[in-house]
Amino acid sequence: MKKIILTVFAATSLLLYSTPSFAISISLGIPVSSTPKECEGTCETDSLSGYFLGVQLPFALGLGVDSHKHKYKGDTVSVVTSMYNVYYQLPIPVINLIFGLGVGSQGIEGTGSEYFEKGSANQWYTSIGFPIMPLFDIHLSYRSITSKEMKVKSSGRKIENSTTVMGAGFSIGF
Repeated sequence: MKKIILTVFAATSLLLYSTPSFAISISLGIPVSSTPKECEGTCETDSLSGYFLGVQLPFALGLGVDSHKHKYKGDTVSVVTSMYNVYYQLPIPVINLIFGLGVGSQGIEGTGSEYFEKGSANQWYTSIGFPIMPLFDIHLSYRSITSKEMKVKSSGRKIENSTTVMGAGFSIGF
């Protein structure tokens, strides 16, 4: 009888495993790929850099900051994006599922950037994480950025630079 009880306890512990409740969790990620939603000319990303930083509070709500820069092949300028986020982690055992919203800005940097004005941007994103130990989690994220407010200074024409960004990262709980 003891063996059956111990076996059932061990099996349910593994099946219903969820990350323990921590006072704070810190997440760090990097952009892996960037794809513009609409494109004129070449749309392949030449270089991509930046970070996604998030701090989750004990009640499943979190705050984050994104900063990334991408340059398209054949261009002399880079698109720089900065975002501030609010997100919520769903209380699901076994995986960490996050949904978030962000607001920020997008601008142009590099040769010729003086011809453009910085514009506002917003995003929605989701992230799925897999606990590898009780304190650590690895995750993948998808961000959909909408930006229609960058302007050409000489004409006042607005430029749409909406983008999707995939990311990867890890988090640690304290």
